[in-house]
Amino acid sequence: MRERILYSFPVQLFLLHLRKNLALVFVWGILLGVILEQFGVVLGIPFLFLDPEYLYEVSWLSFFLMGVGLAILTMAFHMTTYIMDGRQFKFLAIIPKPFIHFCLNNSIVPLIFYLVYIVKFVVFQLDNDLPSDWVVLKYFFGFSLGSIFSFGLIFGYFAFTNKDFFILFAGSLDMRLRKVRMTRATVLSQYKELKIRKDKVFTYLDLGLKLKDVRPDIARFETQQLLRVFDQNHLNLFLIQIFLTFVVLFLGIFKENEILQFPAAMSVTLLLAILIMLVGAMSFWLRSWATLVAVVIIFSVNYFSNFSFLNRPHEAYGINYEIQPAIYSLARLDSLIHRDTLQKDRENTLRILENWKSKFPNDSLPKLVLVAASGGGQRAALWTLHVLQTMHHATNGVITKHTELYTGASGGVLGEAFFREIYLRSLSDSAFNPTDTKFLDQISADNLNPIIFTLLVNDLLIRNQRFEYGGYSHLKDRGFAFENQLNINTHGILDKPLNAYRDPEFLAKIPLLPVTTLVTNDGRKLVISPHSMSFLGSSTLGKTGMDEKKQSIDFLRFFAAHDAGNLRFLSALRMSATFPFITPNVELPSEPAMETMDTGLSDNFGIQDALRFLYVFQEWVAKNTSGVVLVSIRDSEKSIEIPKTEPPRIFEKIFTPLKNIYINWDNVQTIQNEVLFNYMNESMPFEMERIEFEYAPEHVQIGELTGSQETMQRASLNWRLTAREKKSILTSIYSSKNRLAMDRIQEIFPNSPED
Repeated sequence: MRERILYSFPVQLFLLHLRKNLALVFVWGILLGVILEQFGVVLGIPFLFLDPEYLYEVSWLSFFLMGVGLAILTMAFHMTTYIMDGRQFKFLAIIPKPFIHFCLNNSIVPLIFYLVYIVKFVVFQLDNDLPSDWVVLKYFFGFSLGSIFSFGLIFGYFAFTNKDFFILFAGSLDMRLRKVRMTRATVLSQYKELKIRKDKVFTYLDLGLKLKDVRPDIARFETQQLLRVFDQNHLNLFLIQIFLTFVVLFLGIFKENEILQFPAAMSVTLLLAILIMLVGAMSFWLRSWATLVAVVIIFSVNYFSNFSFLNRPHEAYGINYEIQPAIYSLARLDSLIHRDTLQKDRENTLRILENWKSKFPNDSLPKLVLVAASGGGQRAALWTLHVLQTMHHATNGVITKHTELYTGASGGVLGEAFFREIYLRSLSDSAFNPTDTKFLDQISADNLNPIIFTLLVNDLLIRNQRFEYGGYSHLKDRGFAFENQLNINTHGILDKPLNAYRDPEFLAKIPLLPVTTLVTNDGRKLVISPHSMSFLGSSTLGKTGMDEKKQSIDFLRFFAAHDAGNLRFLSALRMSATFPFITPNVELPSEPAMETMDTGLSDNFGIQDALRFLYVFQEWVAKNTSGVVLVSIRDSEKSIEIPKTEPPRIFEKIFTPLKNIYINWDNVQTIQNEVLFNYMNESMPFEMERIEFEYAPEHVQIGELTGSQETMQRASLNWRLTAREKKSILTSIYSSKNRLAMDRIQEIFPNSPED
């Protein structure tokens, strides 16, 4: 009995994969690690699988699609391994439905994943504040139905097309197979090499899940006839692989249709399925040449990728890419920033400050408020909007009236921009209430599915679909998918050119909001604003002979010839929130090409720009205000306890230095900002007060709100939030530190209309 188990087909296939197909097993291992929350937790990758969202909600349909995606991935694994290894198990050719039997016996690895996945998503959903635990059962049935539906279609196809030995040699397919000479020659040459191998298989699982003995008389069947069985099976597998690949690519034509924007995790499984099928096809057709050909293809693609037909830049929308690129050189940067330019920008901003002060005729010295919001993806956007709404409500709008500058990075700027636009519209339209909670739902709606789906069906190929904005034509990519979905989520209120904010900012109806992004070419900031602010990145002294490296570039002035004011404001927000690999780096029309990425790498908290603004206008602030309130909205805790460390293992010694750089980047910037703030606070001729709000869900006891003893967990850095993550963000306002901060806000700005 021991040998019947040890030399059973499922066990031998599993051992064969460990010996030969470890890369394919590794794919399942990575997915298993994701599901078990061992990989990608900070980025929220496990939640894409455990809590998939489709059409803005987690439902039985979203789990149905997950079932479809995982079934296609599973079948890709089966088809690839059958093409690569099925021929060495000759007994398959003489049993009915050989490929289906192979899949059944090849299911140890996928079965382990399926069992773990089902347990994990059920446990996750039971802890996800659902209206009823029975909803989880509905999710399970949705997942099961999707899997069964997909397996049924694919196995149905093979049941009718794949023939065993005894049916095949009735002659029905003999003429067809004679035409497939390349396949026959390949299989034959591989089979000859494998004749000397002794892969023992005594038993296999039949379709009734019973352990059945392999026929002992296989040797009496002719080799050529056995090969024709595998030959015919391989041809059908190849056809369905081509069909599935083209179906996925065909969907790219309709990628903006919400119905076809699959859950992000499903798009990932489809991408993996295509890659696995590609590996299997190359290994089968090219045999020992596969590795060399793959290397040649990779280097060829890399070499030709800078040719115009392949290297199509990811653009910012609304500006002119057709004219001569702007010269990007040190000489031109110096020519754009001189004493007269600095003075001109300062005078324009002083007029804006005077307009701000005119809103307080009965208060000769009002408080000036600046808000700096940190980056952090969608969690930072939701947290920033929530804090701004809460402050606005607590002071009856007074603090918003006093605010004249928003700064920040990434998701924080997105939250500020959304609140600012809502507030602007509320000034003329009573239908817009700045504290309406529906806006929290809008800013936190899923924005990831269309990005990942576009990556799968569009960006991995040659992009060719275009659209027009502001009179200019641009290629669609996942950057467009990000902007388009954000525009849909926010009901189109942010879809306007940069210049649309020029007058509202100048008249001080809304705060200034210089959107910044990091220029990867040289580390400078690109400042995007309808009002030029050259003073943010250069000395205002204007002394000749100063050897100063300009710290920023004014977008409006640098790209004036390219219709810079027509830039889509959503593109500016995307440039500030460019997350590596998710949204592509934007390339601007300059020579050499200027590329931008998330400004959080330079100043994730917006403190530097806010303090620089105060330094430049310190004289005006001292004369015309009663002091400054700097509100800092952080999506992380500023001071945390120093963690305990244990003696590192070998792998940890290798990766810990890099890990420490990533983890401590937040702390490094925080300390630098502390130095700057302390210097300013001690040297400025006006009073400064800093009030900080921190997203620190670990310090919020849900028991204070619901009677339980649960502590909220931190939301992931992502463009999609689960219901549990949204709850942790919204309830974080009730932490003791944030309550004290809100109390202080109300002390400075009493809850009563002003003037």
